[in-house]
Amino acid sequence: MSSTPIRVVLVDDHAVIRAGMAQLLAGTDDIEVVGQAEDGARALTVVRETDPDVVLMDLQMPGVDGVTATRNIKAAGLRSDVLVLTSYSDSERIVGALDAGAVGYLLKDADPDDVLAGIRSVSRGESPIHPRAARALLGVRSSPPQVQLTNRETEVLGLVREGLANKQIARRLDISERTVKAHLTSAFARIGVVDRTQAALWAERNGL
Repeated sequence: MSSTPIRVVLVDDHAVIRAGMAQLLAGTDDIEVVGQAEDGARALTVVRETDPDVVLMDLQMPGVDGVTATRNIKAAGLRSDVLVLTSYSDSERIVGALDAGAVGYLLKDADPDDVLAGIRSVSRGESPIHPRAARALLGVRSSPPQVQLTNRETEVLGLVREGLANKQIARRLDISERTVKAHLTSAFARIGVVDRTQAALWAERNGL
């Protein structure tokens, strides 16, 4: 029985990179390229038209860059998740992309299998981040103040750090998915983060 393929839009100003990524993804059974865009302005239009599961987003592009394009996609209320694929691992770009709403951050020097794994993990609700990008991000984040989490909030954050989606966390802890979301909302407010990626990094930094 075949499952529905993961629908992907490629956004990069270099045609040769888009072609290479399209060829890589075409070699899989579970990922389908449904659109391409050469810049951030075109990206929003293509994402609206194709409704992909994942947008593979470059950052450095003429005109509208990847951070702005990511912000525009999220502001438009589109369901697509943005996975950054870039050459840059400086903390400013990483923070900018994640704050704009990207759920993952990969580097172009990654192994092709890591890119495929990243797309698949995003489709499962996870947040892949290249180790070099994660180190840069952890280095720039200041140490958070002491916070008091409940035991359940600590458990949930620890599982977010492991990359588990809400449904998986609910099964692991034998609670409802709605309860997981409630614990996450409370924990996010306590530790001062706004999304799962930041929460996972916080949990990593604090040894949960």
